[in-house]
Amino acid sequence: MRKSMDGWFTIEEIDHATFAISEYQHWEEAHSYVLLGSRQALLIDTGLGISNIKKVVDDITQLPILVATTHVHWDHIGGHKYFSDIAVHHLEKDWLFHFPLPLSAVKKELLKEPCLFPEGFDIDQYEIYKGKPALLLNDQDMIDIGNRKIKVIHTPGHSPGHCCFYDIDRKYLFTGDLVYEGELDAYYPTTNPIQFKESIHKIRKTEVKKILPSHHTLHVSHQLIDDIWKAFKELEEKGNLKQGKGIYEYGNFSIHL
Repeated sequence: MRKSMDGWFTIEEIDHATFAISEYQHWEEAHSYVLLGSRQALLIDTGLGISNIKKVVDDITQLPILVATTHVHWDHIGGHKYFSDIAVHHLEKDWLFHFPLPLSAVKKELLKEPCLFPEGFDIDQYEIYKGKPALLLNDQDMIDIGNRKIKVIHTPGHSPGHCCFYDIDRKYLFTGDLVYEGELDAYYPTTNPIQFKESIHKIRKTEVKKILPSHHTLHVSHQLIDDIWKAFKELEEKGNLKQGKGIYEYGNFSIHL
């Protein structure tokens, strides 16, 4: 484990060809991931956009970079501005031009809790990424980066075009905001609690050796997927799987409806 030059990012080796880039100093504790192939590297999400993630990626590899977006939320596309080849699910392509939250709301979230930002960061200069994607993703698409294939799994609920990415040979599942230890959000207008539950059920069928989430604890138990599934089932059976019901606590995670 090591720090970036400005101290903002933490870089951790998952294996010799897979790296996590984390922003632990911010309350979101966002994770992005670099996957190395023989021909290309895949960068899953680009974090908050507070510091230049491309400098970190360039220290890891000189391969051409394709950015795969789990979903088009501000804390996952912040560093997209540093890259030219961006892939998003087709249902969220328009969000790259018309983000569903105003900039003022995003800045408020960014500053929600005290944080020691890196030198040179200016909140007044912060912008939400806008741009045209180079590639539109669909469920079951394969991204081949050379001797390494990544399957796209469309998992709506947290957002309409949310995707998980499955490394077929390693059986790594990059879960975005679908599965992590913390508060799972399904309470705002662009979320759908029923779809969220169905997406959890969908990935339960996938053989997973390692869950790699987008927030908070990097190393989580395989059991977490089943635990979340049971929680959603329980909420549905009690008639509570609908927006406006509040926050339900389940130990190492909660569900915000």
